[in-house]
Amino acid sequence: MDPMDATDAMDPRDPMDATNPVGPADRWDPVDPVDPVDPVDPVDPVDPASAAPGAGRATGLPPLIPRSVLFGNPHRMSPALSPDGERLAFLAPAASGVLNVHAGPWRDRAFRQVTADAGRGVRAFAWSADGRHILYVQDRDGDENTHLYAVDPDARDGAGARDLTPYAGVQARIVSVDPRRPDRLLVGLNLRDPAVHDAYRLDPATGALEIAARDAGFSRWVADGELRVRGALRPHPDGAVSLLVRDTETDPWRELLRAGPEDAPALRPFGFESDGRHLLLLSSQDADTARLLRVDSVTGRREVLYADPAYDVDGVGVRPGTGEAQFVLVRRERNDLEVLDPALAEDFAALRAAAPGDVTVLGRDRADRHWLVQHNTDDAPAGYRVLHRARDGAPARTEYLFSHLPALDGQPLARVEPFRFTARDGLTVHGYLTFPPGAGRHRLPTVLCVHGGPWTRDQWGFRAETQWLANRGYLCVQVNFRGSTGYGKEFTRAGDREWGGRMQDDLQDAVRHCAARGHTDPGRVAVFGGSYGGYAALAGAAFTPAAYRCAVAVAAPSSLLTFIESVPATWGPMAALLRRRVGSPETEADFLRARSPLFAADRIRIPLLVGQGARDPRVRRAESEQLVAALRRSGVPHEYLLFPDEGHGFVRPRNRLAFYAAAERFLAEHLGGRYEE
Repeated sequence: MDPMDATDAMDPRDPMDATNPVGPADRWDPVDPVDPVDPVDPVDPVDPASAAPGAGRATGLPPLIPRSVLFGNPHRMSPALSPDGERLAFLAPAASGVLNVHAGPWRDRAFRQVTADAGRGVRAFAWSADGRHILYVQDRDGDENTHLYAVDPDARDGAGARDLTPYAGVQARIVSVDPRRPDRLLVGLNLRDPAVHDAYRLDPATGALEIAARDAGFSRWVADGELRVRGALRPHPDGAVSLLVRDTETDPWRELLRAGPEDAPALRPFGFESDGRHLLLLSSQDADTARLLRVDSVTGRREVLYADPAYDVDGVGVRPGTGEAQFVLVRRERNDLEVLDPALAEDFAALRAAAPGDVTVLGRDRADRHWLVQHNTDDAPAGYRVLHRARDGAPARTEYLFSHLPALDGQPLARVEPFRFTARDGLTVHGYLTFPPGAGRHRLPTVLCVHGGPWTRDQWGFRAETQWLANRGYLCVQVNFRGSTGYGKEFTRAGDREWGGRMQDDLQDAVRHCAARGHTDPGRVAVFGGSYGGYAALAGAAFTPAAYRCAVAVAAPSSLLTFIESVPATWGPMAALLRRRVGSPETEADFLRARSPLFAADRIRIPLLVGQGARDPRVRRAESEQLVAALRRSGVPHEYLLFPDEGHGFVRPRNRLAFYAAAERFLAEHLGGRYEE
């Protein structure tokens, strides 16, 4: 996932990167490809000839892929199948130049634009369970006070779009959409207090609200098939989390299980089965990795449905109508789907034979006759298909729809290679290497590309930023440093209180590993990232400046003190998670100051490029500007790009293109790679 891509806002694993309030992610999290030790040699000066604009030491590089292709709008992305299986909706550029929802019958490809947002565009949407509405959220210039809108899928250019949550300063989140209650959806609204999200059943036809549950310090709701709130997660100050359940919405809550601080990050309920009694959830209790469990909500009896000894289960596909688990997602070096229901064997065989790459099931129709799937590979655009399931003696087959970016066809894209290394304290760390095509594999200029979160991970597959760096002549190094998710709770827990510490060591050790194998020129290394990755870039520049030639930091916390003290009220209980995993400003100010790049800014000697959205509520503008002020006082070369109409990450196409134009020119100047004029 890109450093500034969106995940579920109710999920406490990723507080810095959780911007998508639509979902519903409680059942399945599709992968969106746009929308995964030897001493360091002394730093030597860059050869002036190789640092000239557009030049590079490597020869034989293919033509430049235009930035407008890589970072402009995709052709089509994030498709969703209607509940009746007859229509498709997706995001595509409008005449305004931003993404909007298009929809229509997929068999005859008769699609029309149905939303008309001309500002930041639409980033996430969902079908209502009855198929009568397309639901989408929109905020104002990235402030994350999202309103929920509904529009008729047969509308043209946004005609008749309605704001279902017309309340000032309120954040709306879709909690659940279920075909068993097609006339309603479950939403979270913080009408009472910014930090309190009560659950409401909402009628998308009228906007009428009915209270379903009051927030009592909860971080996640779990609904049954009738959209009754029957489960909830409640974090505790010590880092533990309780899963609470109730039989009806009038019954008191009771604790079904309690996960201690070491198991709390993996605890993730998906939903009730149709019997209303059994609950599917992920948990790492009594194991190192997250396992898929089926839990009896009355007796507490647990059944392990799937477990991997080295990798976390990360998602589950369920049978429509019953909620029974049929397959799971395990993110190993690649994204693997493991089939639990033998009845699906022929379907998955057809999917795997249809195209190369990792398969993701994006959705199914109500009758479970058609699936919408994605094939994602590393060196080609993602392809979308409809699976016609085996039926009445006819074999399963797939029908191609479109790719997310046809302009990439025939472009010189790079392969993404998994790698692993041993960190200085003996921990095994995984990541991915992307070598520039045509440049060989020896003493390459290198960009260490650090993922956000930090409680997420890089994945194999197509990523525009990785391909951009490789095409410009750089070895791109992605590291799932300690604290990343997916490798078991002990690996994630190893990152606790290690911001600027061992997490930073893992990044440096990855570069040392590549240099020791002759891949990296240790005198030409940049560190690049957004959100947590931006913090890591600043920390590299401040704490180990001799290891890097330059740094690029976007939406980067510069002071852990001010960052933690200013987290948005909408984060609610997740603020306590930050204090436990990173440090408490109230009791550990000296520790956090020592891990803050701002207070070591006088040690920075390398050039920096800093990017920031002025309306970012997660990493506020002051985080970048206090660091930039320190750079000015010290006379350190730097560039500061402030985008007044952006939040946490750059959404508007013109802003994305402006940032990446500046970034590739900056990298070419200091590392000697190539850039597009």
